[in-house]
Amino acid sequence: QLQLVESGGGRVQPGGSLKLSCTPSGFKLENYNIGWFRQAPGKGREGVSCISSSGGYTKNVHSAKARFTISRDNAKNTAYLQMVRMKLEDTAVYYCAAGGPCNYASNFEPDVYAYWGQGIRVTVSS
Repeated sequence: QLQLVESGGGRVQPGGSLKLSCTPSGFKLENYNIGWFRQAPGKGREGVSCISSSGGYTKNVHSAKARFTISRDNAKNTAYLQMVRMKLEDTAVYYCAAGGPCNYASNFEPDVYAYWGQGIRVTVSS
């Protein structure tokens, strides 16, 4: 079964940083665009950032611009989401996903991503 595994979550104070990692089980990440999504308590799943399979194109939603950086290292078969200057509203379960589009027209629809991780909790609190 093809799946993804997130790591690196936890609790951080406002203004702090976290770096999430995403590794696949059963397949090579290099063949897929990667997306990061999050779901805050009581809210729907929303897209955060995506990166093309080669790493040559990235896209962030407005709330993540200038604070979140998506990257990947295909040699290590891992994708990352670096989060800095974190805010209370960044509290959510974060998911990585593979297989969806990542281009100028992408609108981060979760249904078009084929493979998902189980999610990892990120809590921003003082």
